[in-house]
Amino acid sequence: MNAKERIKVFLAFKRIGQNKFAKNCGFSDSLINNSKGSIGSEVLNKISIRWPELNLSWVITGQGEMINTPSSHPGIPVSEENIHTNKIHLYDASVTGGYNNFEEIISHEKLIDKFVVPPFKDISWMIFVKGNSMYPTCSSGDIIACRVLYESRIVQWGKIYAIAIREQGILVKRLEKSENEDCFLAVSDNPP
Repeated sequence: MNAKERIKVFLAFKRIGQNKFAKNCGFSDSLINNSKGSIGSEVLNKISIRWPELNLSWVITGQGEMINTPSSHPGIPVSEENIHTNKIHLYDASVTGGYNNFEEIISHEKLIDKFVVPPFKDISWMIFVKGNSMYPTCSSGDIIACRVLYESRIVQWGKIYAIAIREQGILVKRLEKSENEDCFLAVSDNPP
């Protein structure tokens, strides 16, 4: 089996369609469907951000287990019942400016640690809140769990989101519907 075939095995295990997988990772579905060609490090990085439980060493070499086994972290017991729980990556995303998307901000170079958090499901990563604009809901230094949304139609107005802004990096704001159809309002909880 090659890397693409092993990814297909993972998708079958997770019951995820190839089109949905490609869309969630931000690349063409033909990348996986086409049996020819290899998978580059940029694609593997996107896959590992979205599905950190997938063992990339297994994808590349076929060696080891398909699913990463959580290792214990100080103060976080690993029991038999959470052996298949995802390790959630915590990133230092405090940098600002010059980015087009989360994948440019969330990278292996900014990985701080990996945590086993049993009740969390479908979490892409965790980041620190920067600043006090969302106080008292979130304080500077709080850790928030993030999941990537690729479709604006599933935004729940009034909920808190982390938004990647080219000029400002990641902002944590409450999203409200705008009067303009193609816009939204990013609202702070802490009044000015």
